[in-house]
Amino acid sequence: MNKVRRQSRISSSPLLVGAVTTVIAIVGVFFSYNANTGLPFVPTYRIGAVLPSGSSLVQGNEVRIAGVRVGVVDSVNAEQLEDGGTVAKLELKLDKSVEPIPENSTVTVRQRSALGLKYLLLTPGNSSQGIPPGDTLPITQATPEPVDQDQFFNMFQPEVRRAIQINLAEYGGAFAVRGADINEILGKLPPLLKVARPVTRNLSSKKTDLTGFIQGLAQAAAEVAPVADQQAEMFVNLDTTFSALAVVARPFMQDSITESVETQLVVQREAPRIRPFLYASARFARTLQPGAVSLARAVPGLNETRKLGIPVLRSTPKLYDQLAPTARSLRQFGASPQVNAGLDSLIETNQILDPLFSFLGPAQNVCNYLALLLRNVAEVSSTGNSVGKWVRAISVLPPVGDNAEGGPASAPANGGAPSPGYPVNPGNYLHTNPYPYTAAPSQPRICAAGNEIYTSGIQVIGNGDAQDTILTNDQSEQQLNWNLP
Repeated sequence: MNKVRRQSRISSSPLLVGAVTTVIAIVGVFFSYNANTGLPFVPTYRIGAVLPSGSSLVQGNEVRIAGVRVGVVDSVNAEQLEDGGTVAKLELKLDKSVEPIPENSTVTVRQRSALGLKYLLLTPGNSSQGIPPGDTLPITQATPEPVDQDQFFNMFQPEVRRAIQINLAEYGGAFAVRGADINEILGKLPPLLKVARPVTRNLSSKKTDLTGFIQGLAQAAAEVAPVADQQAEMFVNLDTTFSALAVVARPFMQDSITESVETQLVVQREAPRIRPFLYASARFARTLQPGAVSLARAVPGLNETRKLGIPVLRSTPKLYDQLAPTARSLRQFGASPQVNAGLDSLIETNQILDPLFSFLGPAQNVCNYLALLLRNVAEVSSTGNSVGKWVRAISVLPPVGDNAEGGPASAPANGGAPSPGYPVNPGNYLHTNPYPYTAAPSQPRICAAGNEIYTSGIQVIGNGDAQDTILTNDQSEQQLNWNLP
């Protein structure tokens, strides 16, 4: 009973409740005031950093790693170097969770808001050695040097900066509270731009000569300026004339103007369609004129033809009876899926073969290689000597010798002494042309395949100089005789 009474007496005391409330408020204000510099009684990891410039950093600015707040700037002081220069010495109060920071870490002052608030960005390095508490990051690790927004605008002259401020204020006032109107304009712009595109294309065309048109208007205005008084008098006289016409304006002129609009609209709509017909009719009439002259001379023969054609026309109904089922069969044939599929396959085949024919075509229609091949096959299978046909019994070999083309080789075909018994052979050299010119696309119009010049004493691979790849008939005969054993 005594405890209960004592507790009720304490809670009912206004003085005691007010004192407790005051203490709690003082503690809350104390913690709030010191929140920017770290909570009291909380262990911290303190290190230092040297910067070329404080860059508007103040005590209480945040220290961040990868955008996460890990501490605050405890103090910013200026220090003078031995060479007379000055640097900014920072004392950082960091959370124990990031201890230790690698010794090759870097620091950079970054802008937090457009109003100039800054923070210190700490980028941990990859070193296995950490910075002990109390050590300082040297100035060499304050990289990269940031460029703030105010520094960017300071590169402009004062007049330009003031003009930029005025422009921002004016544009802001122009767009303020006009979001709905701007959205409506943007919604109506696509149809307008679609119509304006061909108009602007025509205006910018050289054929339109918009510059000449404007210059012509300027010249016309300059010519008209001296007679401005006469033109004013002309307009006064026109007023008199139109006043007289006003008497008959209704209903006669009014009806004429009303109907003229409809008439002009019809003409504008139908004239483009009629114009080709009129052009074609004029060409047809000019073309028909010689025929009309000849028709006058051919009338007697036509009369005779008419007499003979009447019996023929009488028998045409039988032909007409056969045309109807034939047309139906053709229609069914054209609507058949198999026919359409076959035509599609034919088109695809044509598309597939088109690159091949475009490449092989010049080999025939320019170089006539197919005809030459067939002729040579016929010749080698039908001609020869007493031993036999060329293609059956006679071997045409190049000269033999050390590493020559007529026998096995034990070294590259890169020259050598002449072979015994073949004094004209200057040695063994490789002559090959795996991809000769055949007048194909992207190649010169030269038929080099089978016509390459055999140059003695040098190695020739490929087409070489396109101007030297074609043999004359005499050179071909000499080359062929030289290759014979």
